[in-house]
Amino acid sequence: MRLRLVPQDTNWDFFSRPKLWLGISVFMILLSFVSFGVRGLNYGIDFMGGTTIRTESTQAVDVGAYRDALAALDLGDVVISEVFDPSFDEDQHVAMVRIQAQEGEESVSADVVAQVEAALQSVTPDIRFISVESVGPKVSGELIQTAAIAVVLAIAAVLVYIWLRFEWQFALGAVVALVHDVILTIGVFSELQIRFDLAIIAALLTIVGYSLNDTVVVFDRVRENLMKFKKRPLREVMNLSINETLSRTFMTSLTTLLALIALFVLGGDVIRGFVFAMIWGVVVGTYSSIFVASAVLLMLGVKRDWTKTNDTTGNQFGNVDA
Repeated sequence: MRLRLVPQDTNWDFFSRPKLWLGISVFMILLSFVSFGVRGLNYGIDFMGGTTIRTESTQAVDVGAYRDALAALDLGDVVISEVFDPSFDEDQHVAMVRIQAQEGEESVSADVVAQVEAALQSVTPDIRFISVESVGPKVSGELIQTAAIAVVLAIAAVLVYIWLRFEWQFALGAVVALVHDVILTIGVFSELQIRFDLAIIAALLTIVGYSLNDTVVVFDRVRENLMKFKKRPLREVMNLSINETLSRTFMTSLTTLLALIALFVLGGDVIRGFVFAMIWGVVVGTYSSIFVASAVLLMLGVKRDWTKTNDTTGNQFGNVDA
């Protein structure tokens, strides 16, 4: 007997309180805007500017020891990551140290770089500093603008794709769900003040794709059932469609979360922000596919075209707004 986390035949009414679910989503979106306006985002070096120092040594990189050595300098946001490359020799250990720009300065000063190098040499005496590169505020500002454009264009492309594949009502429902997911993700990063950098932008774009995939699966089944059950009300058809795809949706989300949680616990500090964004995105993406995108579609209604037939009362059915 196979283990089923979701019963094979469910008959849950997902639209018993559609206004409640939309109200919760609207409330969370408003909270996200308030948090963003009051607290802002904790921008990382990619968006705030700073300096990247590339190091090399024959000793293994101890990220914790590096971080402890630099903590006394009080440099703000410092990101330390080990670089892996198959072409490296066995005794070649490379690390990247990223330091945010200090207040009132274009980049990290030469004196600060010298202090960083001295602190790292106290941990690894044979360490060598291969390169020192700085990112100024102007470049960081351009990165913020480019990142915002990338997210907007991705959502616009989704709108066109769903519109062409389904109907405009489906497209609008899908886009509302995607915007919902992106805003709530930015909101939770603002509220928790988790570092926001280019990796999080990559996570946002991944969340858009993941949420869209869930939404398209549900909408595809809705379209099939609209053609199969031509006389059923739209609400019943949508409830049936969500119940039919519920097992797939739940299992996909669960297996994805298991992998992400493992990465969050074992992956280290470098990817923790990205993985947290993905975990949050999977949760809200699954929620929005069922309760937001479908609720918007139910509110807008769809038109079903079929050959006119008569029911038992003699009423004509044609192009009917469900």
